[in-house]
Amino acid sequence: MHWLKVFIAAFFEVFWVIGLKHADDPLTWTGTIFSIAVSFYLMIMAGKVLPVGTVYAVFVGLGTAGTVLSEIIFFEEPLKLSKMILVLILLIGVLGLKLVTGDEESEGAETS
Repeated sequence: MHWLKVFIAAFFEVFWVIGLKHADDPLTWTGTIFSIAVSFYLMIMAGKVLPVGTVYAVFVGLGTAGTVLSEIIFFEEPLKLSKMILVLILLIGVLGLKLVTGDEESEGAETS
């Protein structure tokens, strides 16, 4: 359940990172600020129960991969094989961290 928070937080990270680049009116800035709030709230809540270093690495890795892919799909960023290989390596590292961490609570973390 707590890892789901991390994945949703990374999903919203993609929106706010793109928003920081492309927002140009009050509505898009509102969406960007909302995405920042949701993203960080969920990441912080997950970090209270799961190991914070792993949570942050997974959050940033998934957000980075999602942002790169979104820029290619929606904003006509050039598709380069080298970029896709590096994103794949990043995702393999994120998956590896998730697999070796598991769902156990970190020592001294609060439960909610």
